[in-house]
Amino acid sequence: MSDRKILPTWLSAPAVPDSVVPHRVPFPLSRCFQQICATVLAETLAEDQVTLTMQYPALACIQDAPGIDQARLATLLSMDRASAGTLVDELERLGLVERRINDTDRRARELYLTASGVKLRRRLRPKLLAAQAKVMSVLRPAEQDQLINLLTRVIEANAEHVRPGAGRRRPIRSSAAKKEKDHE
Repeated sequence: MSDRKILPTWLSAPAVPDSVVPHRVPFPLSRCFQQICATVLAETLAEDQVTLTMQYPALACIQDAPGIDQARLATLLSMDRASAGTLVDELERLGLVERRINDTDRRARELYLTASGVKLRRRLRPKLLAAQAKVMSVLRPAEQDQLINLLTRVIEANAEHVRPGAGRRRPIRSSAAKKEKDHE
């Protein structure tokens, strides 16, 4: 038995210049898949009241967890709290979400869908599921399930990277600021 590790073939696969996916490695593939999903989502929601890609997921989270607070919503949507607050403000302005005072902590606000929010999600959900099914239709049902399970495993194993601002470059400090910090 050999001590050599078996490596996946994608690590040494050559580029395929004539393909829409010339580099068959995770990062470019995930970026293309994300672009496909974002485009199909935007096209699916184009005629509806919900236009931003985060509005529907927020409605889904709020309906699936009635009484959720903005901090938890921000975490579930991988957003910072300020952006989640802006999103909830917009949904509230549209009459889709209402904030209620928490009975045990009067400073805290709980989020609930309004009747209009419930109705909108009920109307949009089949359209969104159909759009996702169309994107995935190139795969057999078992392959679709396998892809979802594999993506879930990769995401859960790398959960520390699913956060607001992840992947942004760190600010470059001026040499004067760096010297000042070093002398502290």
